[in-house]
Amino acid sequence: MTDRIYTAGLVVIGDEILSGRTHDKNIAQVASWLQVQGIRLSEVRVVPDVIERIVEAVNALREAYDYLFTTGGIGPTHDDISVDAVSQALGVPVIVHPEARAILERYYADKGGVNEGRLRMARTPEGAELIPNRMSGAPGIRIGNVHMMAGVPHIAAGMLDALTGTLEGGAPLLSETVGGFIPESEVSTLLRDVEKAHENCQIGSYPFFKEGKVGANFVIRSTDRAELDACLADLCAGLDKAGFAYQPGGI
Repeated sequence: MTDRIYTAGLVVIGDEILSGRTHDKNIAQVASWLQVQGIRLSEVRVVPDVIERIVEAVNALREAYDYLFTTGGIGPTHDDISVDAVSQALGVPVIVHPEARAILERYYADKGGVNEGRLRMARTPEGAELIPNRMSGAPGIRIGNVHMMAGVPHIAAGMLDALTGTLEGGAPLLSETVGGFIPESEVSTLLRDVEKAHENCQIGSYPFFKEGKVGANFVIRSTDRAELDACLADLCAGLDKAGFAYQPGGI
């Protein structure tokens, strides 16, 4: 564990996400999982099932961040083209991974066997390693700093679980929340001054409207517990001085 901040990008692949037919759940679970690993999700791109668009996003984010994750497009159908796109982005051929094929043959032995569609799920960029999939047999893919996972959220969650503890990360990002029926515009100067006084902390302001009143939750994030506690104390003291009632943990 180091003071370095490790970062990741995420490419969410699929026309169904962009059309609204499917509501994405992977962004939140990938972000939460990365935080526990000491890695910050820094950018997300949602792209259609178009090879050129996937290649563009993959190359941009794998070069910008320590890690890149993709979700979607590694299934058995004709429009599952993520393997082709990532292979093109990396400049390597697509192969039928022998270990992946063996996994699928075992999994489908009593389910009709491996057909042409199911065999597509054994395709990987040449040189890839596999990410175990306890849910449906078909593995995820790991090559360089790129990690390819299923789009189905519970399958992606299992793949993330298999990766737990395998990535080099920095200090986990800690957070504390305080909130109240406080118009954020009336404390913007306070938030800025407190954040400036604690350079190792970030303060996010998240407004809401409840019970006919406006309010906001203020989330303080830091990799340093002492800094986080000091920043929280200063923010609460500032809210007290300004005459605002607040609730630890937020509203």
